[in-house]
Amino acid sequence: MANELCELIVSALEDVKGQNIVVLDVADRTDVFDHIIIATGNSNRQIKALADNVVEEGKKAGHRPMGVEGTGTSEWVLVDFGDVIVHTMLPATREFYNLEKLWGGPKLEEG
Repeated sequence: MANELCELIVSALEDVKGQNIVVLDVADRTDVFDHIIIATGNSNRQIKALADNVVEEGKKAGHRPMGVEGTGTSEWVLVDFGDVIVHTMLPATREFYNLEKLWGGPKLEEG
């Protein structure tokens, strides 16, 4: 089920022109969730739109998010689906926190 949800989320991010979408399988590193999906947007408005579309498409498919954080500033919005955590971030925020490196995934290379 998590893989199906990941595909749905990636598609929802692509629909709103999310960039540098990365799916990390972290099931062997934590018992809290299985996947982290990270995407970059070019503006606060796009970051919010990316997260909103993920929530909307998830709900349509019967996946209600447990929570959404960061919509106030929209530099970094997190959507929590339980087994899958989605991060939509501005380029500078993503580069600074580099979640890919933190979770042992590929090093972020903007370009």
